[in-house]
Formats: sequence, C-alpha cells, structure tokens
Amino acid sequence: MIRKFIAYYRPHLRLFILDMACAFMIAGIDLVFPTFTSRALDDYIPSGNMRGIATITVVMALLFVLRAVFNYIVNYWGHVVGVRMEYNMRKDIFSHLQTLSFSYFDRVRTGKIMSRIVNDLREITELAHHGPEDLLISLITLTGAFIILVQTDWRLTLVVFMYIPFMIWFGVKKRQKMAQAFRIVRKKIANVNAQVENSISGIRVAQSFTNENFEKIKFDTGNREFKESRQFAFKSMAEMTTGIDLLMNLLKVTVLAMGGYLTYAGEISVGSFVAFFLYIELFLQPIRRLMQFAQQYEDGMSGFERFIEIMETKSSIIDSPNAVELKDVIGEVKVENVTFAYDGGENVLKNVSLDIPAGKMIALVGPSGGGKTTLCHLIPRFYDVKEGRITIDGKDIRDVTLHSLRRNIGIVQQDVFLFAGTIRDNIAYGKGDATDEEIIEAAKKANIHDFIMTLDKGYDSYVGERGVMLSGGQKQRISIARVFLKNPPILILDEATSSLDNETELKIQASLEMLSRGRTSLVIAHRLSTIKNADEIVVITADGIIERGNHSELLKLSGHYARLYKAQFKGYIPDM
Repeated sequence: MIRKFIAYYRPHLRLFILDMACAFMIAGIDLVFPTFTSRALDDYIPSGNMRGIATITVVMALLFVLRAVFNYIVNYWGHVVGVRMEYNMRKDIFSHLQTLSFSYFDRVRTGKIMSRIVNDLREITELAHHGPEDLLISLITLTGAFIILVQTDWRLTLVVFMYIPFMIWFGVKKRQKMAQAFRIVRKKIANVNAQVENSISGIRVAQSFTNENFEKIKFDTGNREFKESRQFAFKSMAEMTTGIDLLMNLLKVTVLAMGGYLTYAGEISVGSFVAFFLYIELFLQPIRRLMQFAQQYEDGMSGFERFIEIMETKSSIIDSPNAVELKDVIGEVKVENVTFAYDGGENVLKNVSLDIPAGKMIALVGPSGGGKTTLCHLIPRFYDVKEGRITIDGKDIRDVTLHSLRRNIGIVQQDVFLFAGTIRDNIAYGKGDATDEEIIEAAKKANIHDFIMTLDKGYDSYVGERGVMLSGGQKQRISIARVFLKNPPILILDEATSSLDNETELKIQASLEMLSRGRTSLVIAHRLSTIKNADEIVVITADGIIERGNHSELLKLSGHYARLYKAQFKGYIPDM
C-alpha cells in the first residue's frame, strides 16, 4: 500500500526534493536557536560583550528570515505537490471507472463511487504534503536535540528518556483505536453521499408522492450515523493527543524540578539550564508532529485504501490479448446458442439463436423479463455471454476490440440520458469532432431542428439535469440525432417510443425509420404497430424464442403474437 502511495510522488520528484530540502533547513535553524541563547546568557550578557550580543542578534534575524522563506516554500509548494498527486489519483480513478463493466455499476451505488472520487482523496493532499515533511523534520529535530541534550547534561537527558517509552506505548495503543474509527467514518460518509445522490435524483418523485419527510428521515439516519462515527473518531484522537500532552507537561515539570536543583547546586549554569529547557520544548515538538501525522495518516490512508480498492477492481469485460479492430462492417449479426445469467442467477437467456442479415430489421417482442433487453446488451458486450457466441460479419465479438465494436453500434433507448449542458453538446456526443453543419444536419434528420430554432439560444440552450427542461419526445429526438451523427452500421432500438404519446410517436417513428434505412437494426417494441414492417419479428419469452416470421405470417399462426396484437387493437385484426 505504501509503495503504491509513494509511486505518485515520482512525477513531482523535483518539487518534492525542494520541499524536503527546505524542511531540512527549517529543522536545522530551529536547532541553532537554543545554542545561541545559551551562549548569550552564559558568556556575552555576564561579560557585557555587546558586540557579541549584536552579532548573535543579526545572525539569528537573518536565519529567521531564511526560515520564513523556507517555510513559505514548504507551505505553498509542499501543498502543491499534494494537490497534484490528488489530481493524478482522481484522474486515474475516473479513467479506470470508464473501463469497468455494467456489472460493477449494477452493484455499487453512484453516491459511494462519488465519495471515493471526491471525499476520500481530499485528505490525501494533506498526507502527501505533511507526511514526509513531518517525518523528516521530526527525525532531524529528535536526533539533533538528543545529541545536544546529552552534551548539556546526561542526567536530565536520562529523565527525558524515561518518559519516551510511556509516550510510545500510549501513542501506539490509541493509534490502533483511531485507525479503526477513521475507517468507519469513511464508510459512513460514503453512505451519506449515496443517500444524497439518490434523494436528489428522485426529488420529483419524492415531491409528487409528498414523501419529503420520509426522505428527511432516511437522510437523517445516515447523517446521524456519520455524526456519531465522526464523534467517536475525534474522541479517539482527543484521547491520544490529551494523553501525550499530559505526559509532555509532566516531563517539563520533572525537568524543571531536577534542573532547578542542579542549577542551585552549581552543577550546571543558568544558560545551560535555559538552553536545555528550550531543547526540551524543541524535542517535544516532533512528538506532537508525529501525533498529528498519525491522525493525518489514518485519515489519508483510509481514503487511499478505498481508492486502491477501486483501482484493483478488474472489469469483467476486457479485450482479449489477440483482439483486432472491427473494420468495414457490413452488419451481419448472428447469435449462436447463447445462454446468459446475471451474477450467477438463473438463466435469462438459454440456447437462444438468431440471425440478423446485414441491412435488415429484426423486431423482438414478448413479455417483460423474457430477455429482449438483455440480448441487446450482449451484442455491444456490456455483458459477456455465459455460453455460445455472438458474431458480427463472422467475427466473434470477444475477438475484436471493445472500442471498435461499440463504435459500430448505435443505441436508442426508452430511458434517454442527456448530459447537463447544451443541446449542441448532447448531439455532438455522437461524434467528438463534429462540425456545426453536421450537428444541424443530424438534428434535421431527427426532426428536432425546427424546435431547436424556436428556443432563444437555439443549439446553445441548456437542457438541465438529465434533460429535465425538455419533453420526453424532445429528448428522444436529440438522442436519435446523436446516433445519426455517429452513423453506425448496426442499430439497436430498445423501446424507443413506448413512453410517448401517439402524435409524438408518429414523428419519432418517422425519424427512426430514416435512421434504420440501410442499417442492420434490432428493435424491441411493445407497441406492435411500430414494427409491422420489420423483415422478421421474433417472439421471445422466458422459454426462449417461441415464434418468428413477418407480421402477416405471425397473425396467421394465431399464436402468442396474434394474441398480443388483438389485445392492443381490442380484438380487431385489419385485413392484410
């Protein structure tokens, strides 16, 4: 874990070395001050050597100016190192999240992921900066102070080191308790973030059901748990810092009593005693630093552990070692004896086979839970088949790169997701380098251009969170424009019009027919009127594919499809 953390220092090694060099100089200057004080008290002041006093004053003033410069570098550039490391970690974790499969996001709540990206990494800035710096300064100060203390008076030094084992024992014991407490805090704040994300995303549902108080109660439960865990963590920290402070103050009292006696007995000078007392304070400073470092370490590393947990999560969907680019796609799709189940559950699909000739439209109909959407998710490898295989132009989709596979597939879903931004941004998502002319042409093909031009800001109009400022039909047409811009040879339409009113459906159906023209299309539909012209209609249930044929053929069978059609048209079957 430490090795992985240290690896993030490498890109900023020069800046880190500068920070450590300045920290080293600060520790050295701090060690000089008590020695100068002893010299002034024992030699220059009693003898009236004003020149010596003036020299010491000037030298110390210059050293303190230098110390201020070093301190500025440590406080500013040291923090910059931490911020840049945090930036790199956040960049790495976000990039890694982009590679994880749908199954990971099925299991983990969005709020918890956001907590790891934002909250958990925030404390790493302080740890990355103060950790090495505090350790270096503490080591130098402890070593230097110890050498000088022994040279000043070994008896007083012995008293000092009688306290050290108790401090170490107490600190280690309390640190373990504090480590556990801060790990719990991390988990609780992740729960709070997940609850906030969930409640805000569903605010319209909550208000429509007048369940605001229920949401408050749910949030307060998690918030209270976080508060209590945070209180326990700070209680553990307070116990450690208070105990160490008490031991330090008792040490000062002991040194004052014994040093006072030795000074009274004439065994050490007043200057040496004052210098020794100053070195005691200097000796205790790194111990305080180390106690503070312990808290920062537990806080930062508990976040880093959760960061590493995600970074070590491997996607279940990856390119095979010999994967090739899928090029010049004609669009022939074959599903061969495919069986699939979600996370070890019961099979959603079992021995399903389906041929979709290039340029043809195949429609999937049947009851919910029959596996229609699942099958559509298997073709772009959002999930991998359990048994069997899927091929495009004769190539197993597991033998081609994910990027090239998905680049050649366009998907229009019932639940349209628009990013918070402008209409232009959302259409352009289909092609990163699209020109304004291409965006407008795609909008025209999707039958949304005229509406966009009625808006005050046109294509630069803000769509709101998830496109909330637009109607369902408007969002759907923007998503269709996005696919027009992508221009893929294979198209998947997953109930793209099922939630729309009849008038809007007719408009969008016209856009979808234009979009499907010349492409291999797989269409899921509950409204059977939208798929009457499909080249083949496949009826799929929990028992697999039970019927297939065109609209006329299936009506003549008087089977499952015919019953569905009668139910939608109230028993009336028009003449074919």
